[in-house]
Amino acid sequence: MHIPVLTIDGPSGAGKGTVSRLAAKKLGWNYLDSGSIYRSLAIALQKMSVDFESVSEIVKVAQAMTLEFDCGDELIVKLNGEDITRQLGLESTGNIASRIAALPDVRRVLLQKQRDFRQAPGLVADGRDMGTVVFPEADNKVFLTASAEKRAERRYKQLMEKEIDANLAQITNEIEVRDRRDTERENAPLAMASDALYIDSSDMTIDAVIEEVLNLIR
Repeated sequence: MHIPVLTIDGPSGAGKGTVSRLAAKKLGWNYLDSGSIYRSLAIALQKMSVDFESVSEIVKVAQAMTLEFDCGDELIVKLNGEDITRQLGLESTGNIASRIAALPDVRRVLLQKQRDFRQAPGLVADGRDMGTVVFPEADNKVFLTASAEKRAERRYKQLMEKEIDANLAQITNEIEVRDRRDTERENAPLAMASDALYIDSSDMTIDAVIEEVLNLIR
């Protein structure tokens, strides 16, 4: 049986997570946050004090880790049975995740873990290369973006609401650096699929973005 897939790609802070979860909920489909997979691995590596220069050690941890996604009103991610949701949002976690995501051997290990989320009745996959690498044959694809300044403002607000100290200028700089690293890396760079719908959410509400995405499915 053919299982439909909706991919939503784009840079960090564009609203992919919120849009993807709401779309999955409205459609009654399964949800994959690929960014959480890499961020979870980053946390696992930190917990085990793994040398980030040792690709073989990183691969071993990636192979052994187990992940659970509970997509309710808020996404809950469990790594080896432990709730790591709060740690996922830390800038340090994101920076490590972006670094290890550029390693071909690590990507190969996690690629099948991502594809295994494709189960009936359908899947909404959120990430940076869902429509170009993980699910290139997906029925519907979206590339969701926003200006670096707007994304930094959103991230800063999220951290403040969680009572996590943050600096807006530093976040803006980290987002710009991460964007360059993600778009320029040799293996599976951040890029819009040729058959994807382009949405700039800088001046759009979440509801407006959701409506565009659901119209694509319809």
